[in-house]
Amino acid sequence: MIWSKLPTGEFTGIDWAKPGATSSFDPYLVWAEADRFAGYGLTKPPKWLPLLIELASGVSVSQLKAASSPKWLYVPPVYSSDAAPAGLRFCTARVRSAFFKHSGKGGRLHALVQRFELGLPGGQHADDPTAPEAANTAAPHALLQGKVIGLIDGGFAFANTNFLRDGKARIGYFWRQDKEGAGKVPQALGYGHELTAADINQAMQRNSYGGMVDETAVYQHFKMSMELNKQLNHGTHVMDIACGPRTVLAQLAASPDAPPSWSLATDDASRCELVAVQLDWDTVFDTSGGSMTVHIMDGLLYILSRCAPGTKVAVNISWGTMAGPHDGSSLLEAAMDQLIALKAGALQIILPAGNSYQSRSHANATLSKGDHVTLHWRGQPGDLTQNFLELWMPPSASGITVQLTPPGHDGLPPLAWGESGIWKGAGDQPLCALIYPESVALGAHGTCALIAVAPTFSVEKTRATAPSGVWEIKITNTEAGKVTLDAFVERDDEIIGVHTGALQSYLEDPYYDTSGDPGSFVDHPDNPSPIRRSGNFSSIAAGQNTVSVGGTRISGPHWALYSPQTPDPDAGRPQRPGVVKLADTEAFSDENPILFGLNAASTRSSGVARLVGTSDAAPQVTRKIFNAL
Repeated sequence: MIWSKLPTGEFTGIDWAKPGATSSFDPYLVWAEADRFAGYGLTKPPKWLPLLIELASGVSVSQLKAASSPKWLYVPPVYSSDAAPAGLRFCTARVRSAFFKHSGKGGRLHALVQRFELGLPGGQHADDPTAPEAANTAAPHALLQGKVIGLIDGGFAFANTNFLRDGKARIGYFWRQDKEGAGKVPQALGYGHELTAADINQAMQRNSYGGMVDETAVYQHFKMSMELNKQLNHGTHVMDIACGPRTVLAQLAASPDAPPSWSLATDDASRCELVAVQLDWDTVFDTSGGSMTVHIMDGLLYILSRCAPGTKVAVNISWGTMAGPHDGSSLLEAAMDQLIALKAGALQIILPAGNSYQSRSHANATLSKGDHVTLHWRGQPGDLTQNFLELWMPPSASGITVQLTPPGHDGLPPLAWGESGIWKGAGDQPLCALIYPESVALGAHGTCALIAVAPTFSVEKTRATAPSGVWEIKITNTEAGKVTLDAFVERDDEIIGVHTGALQSYLEDPYYDTSGDPGSFVDHPDNPSPIRRSGNFSSIAAGQNTVSVGGTRISGPHWALYSPQTPDPDAGRPQRPGVVKLADTEAFSDENPILFGLNAASTRSSGVARLVGTSDAAPQVTRKIFNAL
């Protein structure tokens, strides 16, 4: 059993096997080049790569563009527009291979670019940004004023009567980020399709019969039948809770033998104008968050670009993944924090705290010199998607070694800080990789060792598949002093109504209590298992300026089982510096211990559907914050 060297990237041109080559990079970019972007459904590197970029202190987007060439770097115009507050050091970009040469040591961008993160998949991002589609751009429109709710999600049924006012659309602007659908390309972003309230109203008028709107025909007109011909859509449900005609409590029985009040809301949120961003469906399907950062950042700037200066905006992002540093230092978290700070009270961003509390996706251990901990990570058979596990260590962890044993095989040699390798089994394609840089772009503190595993099943004969079963991960501290580390399994499940073949991997340990008995759903300090519920938290909700929301029950024991809990049952356990485990606030997400989730609007008018998760809690807080603006 041996490790093979990392290859030289076909896109970046970087020899990843050179000592120090992976340092300060996004390890997911390294893995993408190691398996030739197979995990993104590609057979060769794309023409352009999408990135989320953080610039060095004092550097502007204009300076970045001035030092670059449009032949190898494209930044959407919105980041140089009035919508981007002065001083913003974050932007998205599409780049060619020359970018990596110029951002390296000695390059013209080296002093300008602090870090960047890969943002695949996303069809348009891999294409030429000067393609003919970009010519079909939308003309400038009147900007929204006063107070506006923004939503970034998937599946918005904008013709539903819950989102109309006097029969007209409350959604002033709708941006669908993928290639499908109808509408103009928003010039400031250069991809996707935009609809205005006028576009929506015109389509509803053309498809009204006897005073009733044929909503199906409206969505067919806009080529949106795929997502909106099902009962439940995540974005529609969330939007109804955030700004629909009735609050959550108005739709619930006040007592066991009484009906709901069904009273109409009179708050600002029930009447306000909206800006909705439909995430690229590839982003939605890829629950590991492969392109989430780029598309959410573009979505935030789009929302601001459709609001006049001085407009107060509350944005709900009921999305997220499970891995990451969990200390607020990820690129997207840092970008949202700065955006909120620069908007000086005119922007609030609200996010759910996550639903992974019972998912066995987090482990925590503190190791003295010579100590080790062994994690058992189960990859399921028949999984059509890749799986990832991130090991996060503080800056003092240069003595940590990681040894990986694939299912049914002998152990691979341990790798130390700064070392990486790929395992090919008996073939010539990578089945897994351990990428262990000295520092990473994914967080600002310490480093992350990424373990990436190929799918365990494929319908393509040429696709390499990894063995299913338990991957053994032995982590050893070889140097003096104690080191506290965390392991996070990345999200890999299926969204509502879509089959992608994704199967969530998880950690196993005989001491972890899965009995379902009372008291088994929280951590107990005397339980020796390294798998801990506490610490499971959304990958993008740990920022200092954003608002994270946990989920509670309307009746019965307070916390929803899947939500992070306050106070922390595992508070005495050592943690890495700055790790966030508790939500900023809370709201309802379950009716009671038996009836999980909440009812809200289904895709068609007058219907309701139930959705379970802290995605229900966040929009209630969005509504509250918006009303107080």
